[in-house]
Order: sequence, then structure tokens, then C-alpha cells
Amino acid sequence: MLEQPNQTPPVSIVIPVYNGGESFRRCLSRLSQWGQDAEVIVVADGDSDNSWKLAEERGFKVIRLPESGGPARARNVGAGAASSDILFFIDADVEIHPTTVPRVICAFREHPEISALIGSYDDAPGARNFLSQYKNLFHHYTHQEAKEKASTFWGACGAVRKDVFLEMGGFDESYRRPCVEDIELGYRLRQAGYQIRLFKHIQVKHLKRWTTVSLLRAEIFYRALPWMALLLKIRQVNPHQYQVFASDLNLKWSSRASVALVYGVLLAVGLSLWSYYALGVALSLVLVLIVINWPVYRFFNRKRGRLFTACVLPWHWLYFFYSGLAFVVGWLRHKGQRYMARMGLHRKAAVS
Repeated sequence: MLEQPNQTPPVSIVIPVYNGGESFRRCLSRLSQWGQDAEVIVVADGDSDNSWKLAEERGFKVIRLPESGGPARARNVGAGAASSDILFFIDADVEIHPTTVPRVICAFREHPEISALIGSYDDAPGARNFLSQYKNLFHHYTHQEAKEKASTFWGACGAVRKDVFLEMGGFDESYRRPCVEDIELGYRLRQAGYQIRLFKHIQVKHLKRWTTVSLLRAEIFYRALPWMALLLKIRQVNPHQYQVFASDLNLKWSSRASVALVYGVLLAVGLSLWSYYALGVALSLVLVLIVINWPVYRFFNRKRGRLFTACVLPWHWLYFFYSGLAFVVGWLRHKGQRYMARMGLHRKAAVS
């Protein structure tokens, strides 16, 4: 075992896995090579590829769930079995660096005021295809440019004090897919007055291989729509807190302005069928869009060159397009739910 007998490890690493495949094998291999001063808990979430055996063979603590209930439940189960006061959550498709866990331990020791922390993906994603490089590098950039006083939690590389985690009730298990359960936990932590800090030098390597279908499905249905629903729910209860949450990470003013610009470009291109002036407007809006996002494109150019950056543009603008669409759909859903709730109250009042 990784810890010394009768000695509580300084950190418990909790990993939910569902059919982890080769990425999970690499995740465990890196843990084994480094493997000291930590307790590793693998929660097999009803997997069918015997991923749990890989962890068991390496001497890690394994908890098998009979059927898949989602990573939120799996993480909660793992946290309940942890012996350390610090819970460090990582995904089954990441590799930790040799410095990752020591830096997590050091951060909590040197900053007793924080209750949780999050890290960042590194700038060398494991999968080599364009979409994987683009998506994971963009995630790295977003965290590296974010405020250190974080508003959210992150399940792929996030740590929290166990007593605080249990007090908050852990992750919301109603999220049965990899979704925004970590963001939701972060919002609850902040609303309860706990501090979350982003440590940009605590990094892991993401191994996931994104395809067009998997990326769009995850971005729209498992990220954008539920995140918007969560934000609108918070705004209804606490508008001030909503403003704080809606000004960090992917929700900065530049992103919201870019959404408006993308839709303006599409409208102008459509109007150009009747007026050449509209085409000029479209080109002007494209230039403004590039200027606003110049730091992002400069980052990609520095990391992968001009050709790669040119390929990033349409995907980045598509990201703004479906983000705007998710906002509209989420807002309509929210209004519809509130309307149906009011109608239900009116019916009850009429009957009574």
C-alpha cells in the first residue's frame, strides 16, 4: 500500500471510473510510479471492462458499484471511504505530474484559510488529433487566465477538506452523467462562505480524445445547458451571487460580447443577400471578434503555430454560437418552469 501502516495519509486521491480503457491504465501507471504519501481510492461505477482489476492489481483501494450512477455518486462513495482529511478528486482520463500531489498537500498546509482548491490541465494534451489539442489547450488557457479566487470546483483536478465536503453533502447525485456537478458543488461552497482557490501551477494532463460528435454532445447537453439552468436558478434566489459567478472562467464579458458578435455576423451575412453594405458590416464584426479574442489566438499561435490557430477560429466561433443558443434555450426553459409552477399554485388556490 502507498501509506505506512497505522499512519493516516495526508491526502486521499478519489478516482471514479466507468470503462476507463487505456487512459485509465495510464492514469494508474503514473500514480504507481510516483505513489507515496497518498491513499488512492478507485470507485468502479458499474463498469463492464474490468477497469477495477487494474486498480486492484496495483494495490489501490477499490470500491465496486453494481450499476452506474454517475461520477457524482461515485465520488461521494469514495470520499466516504477516505481516511485523509484532504480529498483530491481526479478523473480517470488524466495523468498527474510528479509535483501534482505534493503541491496539493503544500497548498492546504500553507493556506489554512482555504477550504478547497482547483488546478489546471497542462499545455501538452495526451491525444494528438486537432479537436483534442484545441479543446484541452483552450481549457488550459481559460484556467491560466482566470481569477485565483475561484467561484467553482473542478472534479478533474480539485481538492477539498473532507469535513467541509461532508458538511455540504458532497456532490449532487441527481447529475447522473459527467455534467456540472463539480461546478454546482463549488457554487454551494462559495454561497456557504468557504474559500476556493485556483492554483495554476497544480496541473494534470488530459488524455481524452475528442471527436466532433463527442465534443458537441458534451459541450451542449452536458455542460452549456445544465450550467445555464444552474445559473438562472441561482439568479432567481440571489442576484448578487449570480453576478459573481457569471463573471469568471467562460462567462467573462469578452465571451458574452463574442456571442453577440457571432450572431451579428450571421445576421449581417444573411442580410448581404439583399445589400452589399451588410457584407461590409459582417467583415467589420469579424474584425472586432478577432480583436476581442486576440489574447486567445495569440496563445494558440505561440503554442501550435499559425495554421493551427487558423483552424481554431471556426471552432471557437462555433463555441460562441452554441453558448448563445444554450442561453436562449435555458432561459426559455427557466421561464417555462416558473410559469408552470405559478399555474400549479393558482390551481391549488382555486381548488381550496
